[in-house]
Amino acid sequence: MAAPSRLTALKKLQCGIFQTTYNPHNVRTGAKYLRARLRGPSMMAYYPPTINIAKIMRQYPELEIVNEPEVTRLQDVADKKRRGKGAPKKKKEKVKDKKKK
Repeated sequence: MAAPSRLTALKKLQCGIFQTTYNPHNVRTGAKYLRARLRGPSMMAYYPPTINIAKIMRQYPELEIVNEPEVTRLQDVADKKRRGKGAPKKKKEKVKDKKKK
């Protein structure tokens, strides 16, 4: 039987030839996941691109496209403000003296 030192030298040489990492203590390295093909591009290709109406409206103002959900939302906000249910106004200036604990 070969000596352990010769077996480790053989293992080092083998790893150098076959371009693998020398890992005599079997420590987890994550090499399996680093070698794996990336999933992101194939997942992005699977889903169709989303249509952004606001972006199209900004690029082509001559088309006069109407974004119905946005118009409805703005109308609802205006109705709530008229009834007093809207968001409060922002403060104009910051408070100088805050209460100290």
